Amino acid sequence: MSHTRAYLAAASLLALAACGPDPQPQPKPATPVAIAPPAPVALPAPVLAGGAIDTAQYQAPASDQRTPDVIRAQVLLDRAHFSPGVIDGRSGENVRQAIAAYETSVGLPSDGVLDQAVFDRLTAADGAPVTMSYAITAEDVAGPFVPDLPKDLVDQAKLKKLAYRGPQELLAEKFHMTEDLLAALNPGVDFGQAGASITVAAISPTVLPEVVASIEVDKTERSVKAFNAQGRLLAFYPASIGSDDRPAPSGLLKVVAVAPNPTYTYDPSRLTFGDKQKKVTIPPGPNSPVGSVWIDLSEDTFGIHGSDEPAQIGKHFSHGCIRLTNWDALQLSKSVKKGVPVKFTG
Repeated sequence: MSHTRAYLAAASLLALAACGPDPQPQPKPATPVAIAPPAPVALPAPVLAGGAIDTAQYQAPASDQRTPDVIRAQVLLDRAHFSPGVIDGRSGENVRQAIAAYETSVGLPSDGVLDQAVFDRLTAADGAPVTMSYAITAEDVAGPFVPDLPKDLVDQAKLKKLAYRGPQELLAEKFHMTEDLLAALNPGVDFGQAGASITVAAISPTVLPEVVASIEVDKTERSVKAFNAQGRLLAFYPASIGSDDRPAPSGLLKVVAVAPNPTYTYDPSRLTFGDKQKKVTIPPGPNSPVGSVWIDLSEDTFGIHGSDEPAQIGKHFSHGCIRLTNWDALQLSKSVKKGVPVKFTG
């Protein structure tokens, strides 16, 4: 049993070599735009999923304009298990790819444009509100938090847990949102106050409706797709996959194990990035370089895992592994078992 496998079998701990905390910028078909400072969004709670949409607002491949229609589309796609990544209210490449995958699954032309026909198909299958009111709980604000989370791996190794920086980050990730959008939907709210009522995305259940029988990692499209035993697409996730320096694997691998709350071991003798000379073990937590869960693959040191930077998924390279948002990685991990084939294409 390898060092990595021993950790997994013993206590859901993890020693890694391929993945790292500093992903490189990744070119996109559409150039990402800077996120504007939070501004209130005219989006009442709850917002109904149905109705006409303003198609002019989101047909561009990327936009810094945050609109209610894009929020509605992102939540509906999330609930349909065609993840747009983080819900931010802005159109972009992750949203386009999620729409294209959804279109293919329902037999529509796969152009990635959220036209009225696609929106009508989404709302016909799911007419529930896309936002909801949520009362902040005592658990949400209890912590412990790490407000000044260090970037240096040696300093991170000194911590007990790579926890959230504060309640706002916890709540944003809990509802698959950016902190920016959470603040815009709730201007003036103190997210550290238990009992406060806030507007959040009405997200999907964690578990997929069926067991995953196979996984496809598309290195060109930068996506992960999960299929059932009949070959039907169950879920689509945007991903950060490999780099020129540390490419992702090729061919057919398989799932070996799933490790929740993994630790991350930085071992410079096994890495092709970084300039540290000291081997350190980073504690688990949502802000770990490998996020909240690790799906171990049959090629040593490679896996599908979460991320401490959900807004960067699909916009940066990884150091060989397959990065998803924490919630997408968790959803996939709960529906896979040892032996599930993982095919790398592209």
